[in-house]
Amino acid sequence: MDTATRSTSGVLGALRALGDGLLGGVQRRLELFSIELQEEKYRLLQTVVWVGAAVFLAMLAVVFSSLALVYLFWDSARLAVLGGLAVFYTGALAVVLLVLRRFLRHQPSPFAATLHEFGKDRECMRKEN
Repeated sequence: MDTATRSTSGVLGALRALGDGLLGGVQRRLELFSIELQEEKYRLLQTVVWVGAAVFLAMLAVVFSSLALVYLFWDSARLAVLGGLAVFYTGALAVVLLVLRRFLRHQPSPFAATLHEFGKDRECMRKEN
């Protein structure tokens, strides 16, 4: 009877230890995921604020520079200046879109550390078997 109780307790104890280990691993991964999510949120918010400020100031600069240039050439070549400005701004927009596309392609993938840790966990499980 004592051996049967010890055997059951040993199996249950081993299962509890295994479950505790698994839950501990999941908890650590979720904590890491939470930290990375918070970092991504702050980075996105900071990027939005800086981009908003840059766009606002760029638009002010473009508008006032264009107005000054058109005013300067009002009598002699206002249509040529307006056409030149339109071509210039269209080209600048194309360059900005290409740079933005390249920038977005080179961003690290979100939650890379969490995915890396899960990969390491899976690799360790494969080695033990």
